[in-house]
Amino acid sequence: MSTVVVVGAQWGDEGKGKIIDYLAGESDVVVRAQGGNNAGHTVVVGDKKYALHLIPSGILYDDTINVIGNGVVFDPEGFLKEIEQLASQGVSTDNIQISDRAHVIFPYHKKIDELAEDVRAGEKIGTTKKGIGPCYMDKVERSGIRICDMMDKEIFVEKLSKQIKSKNEIIEKIYGAEKLDEKQIIDTYLAYAEKIRKYVEDTTVTVYESIKSGKKVLFEGAQGTLLDIDLGTYPYVTSSHPTSGGFPNGAGIGPNMIEEVVGIVKAYTTRVGKGPFVTEEDNETGDKIRIAGNEFGTTTGRPRRCGWFDAVMVKYATRVNGLTALSIMLLDVLTGFEKLRICTGYKMGDQIIDNFPASLEMLGKCEPIYEEVDGWIEDITGCTTYEELPENAKKYLEKIEELIQVPIKIVSVGPKRSQTIVREKIFR
Repeated sequence: MSTVVVVGAQWGDEGKGKIIDYLAGESDVVVRAQGGNNAGHTVVVGDKKYALHLIPSGILYDDTINVIGNGVVFDPEGFLKEIEQLASQGVSTDNIQISDRAHVIFPYHKKIDELAEDVRAGEKIGTTKKGIGPCYMDKVERSGIRICDMMDKEIFVEKLSKQIKSKNEIIEKIYGAEKLDEKQIIDTYLAYAEKIRKYVEDTTVTVYESIKSGKKVLFEGAQGTLLDIDLGTYPYVTSSHPTSGGFPNGAGIGPNMIEEVVGIVKAYTTRVGKGPFVTEEDNETGDKIRIAGNEFGTTTGRPRRCGWFDAVMVKYATRVNGLTALSIMLLDVLTGFEKLRICTGYKMGDQIIDNFPASLEMLGKCEPIYEEVDGWIEDITGCTTYEELPENAKKYLEKIEELIQVPIKIVSVGPKRSQTIVREKIFR
């Protein structure tokens, strides 16, 4: 396989960063194609920890090209801070390309994001307030400003001035907040334009030509399937398509160019923010998982809600993404549980539900149908082969394979690169 897509098969935060980093070592090109710096990947290399938000995880390899695709909403301020942080850690950032078609996040996007969330009161979505949604709104409304606009000072100032005036009307008259300083924003972003200019390319050409020439291209997913704007638990979703179908549009290639789709799943389930969560354990069990798994957001620091593995959800993710492989993450977190539970179906009243419902009202009424399996107490963090895992750990994984009907090709038993069991190679 020369093209591999990595997607989150739950609500995000599945540990994609580690697997992307692992596969990036074999890749010539790594591509981000949706979302913005509301995402967060934590990569541990030796004793060093790298928190990545907008820049692709291939940045930790000197010879890998890292593409921020046209489907990404780009925050210049966040990008430049990330560049500085990586430089301070001794990481070269020369091999980055930013799509000239990517839309740009401005202070008015962040302000409106914050104000809109505040007025939702008890119905908050749980946005990171980084301007992601409002930027995608402008994109769809066809009033957005793209990277290519930033590269032409005259056009940029004209478009940005118009947008600031328009957004200040919304900020003042709808939300009753203080308007933003037009000159300050323009001057700041003109300076940003010069700093990012060297990175700007038509990345659709880069990605296409890399694939056609037989290079190994890794498409890096952000967020997760259940956060997809169409296919997720709407409205508690992100504003883009974290599913595999988002990559052709977000990277500017044909769908027939994607060969393998790897679904990243935790050995249990977590989610951030509001909305129904069928297998949630809002109790000591959930607390134990949260502490053992360090379940706090990379970008926000928010504690994640925790619960048992939900096979109904992952089967849904398998179907809508066309998953060809699974990577099971954080298996070591479940060490020490006498019994483990796997949700095999939902019960709503007298009705058994096998498929993940669209309606949150329906989902909120569902109760999990569990199959219980024996746990293990052995430390698995030093296991380097599948055969070394305790028998009960292998039985747990085999039960997941049986339910999902997709092979588990990778098993993670700790945060480090070395704590990765590869049952079958992804790039071949």
